[in-house]
Amino acid sequence: MAIENLIAFVLPAYFANAAPVIARGKTVVDLGRNFVDGRRVFGDGKTFKGLAAGIVVGTFTGVLLALSSEFFLPGLDFRAKVTIGFLLSIGTMAGDLAGSFLKRRIGIQSGSQHEFFDQLLFLGGALLFAALLYLPQATEIAILVGLTYVLHKLFNVIAHALKLKKVPW
Repeated sequence: MAIENLIAFVLPAYFANAAPVIARGKTVVDLGRNFVDGRRVFGDGKTFKGLAAGIVVGTFTGVLLALSSEFFLPGLDFRAKVTIGFLLSIGTMAGDLAGSFLKRRIGIQSGSQHEFFDQLLFLGGALLFAALLYLPQATEIAILVGLTYVLHKLFNVIAHALKLKKVPW
């Protein structure tokens, strides 16, 4: 897959991952509850509004790409493209929640940094869900990991500078 196609493919996940930062919900997904280990399930940073915003924005991005971009999954029909955009969005949110869950289990507080869980687990979730219909080749996944790591760090610093995020990660 050409780089422009690869970037178009991952855009629904990127937009889904960014949406909760802007949505800023109040009702937390874990409802303030603790897991059996006595730690919060996800933490205060994961809200229902953010979760919904991620899925809606990511799916909408997939729809727009399916309608207007020759680079987004060429060769697939409109329905398949939209479905993959939706799967990428749900997977992104699932991966992000999984990262928060795992961070709490190893004692990392909400808002604290962890390179893998903060920068890449959302991509893993997106790819896992999208794999139901489409999975890039191993070399393409490696490119996506590198690209995602760099872009995620860059955009988090920008979001922090714009006061959209409390921390630059």
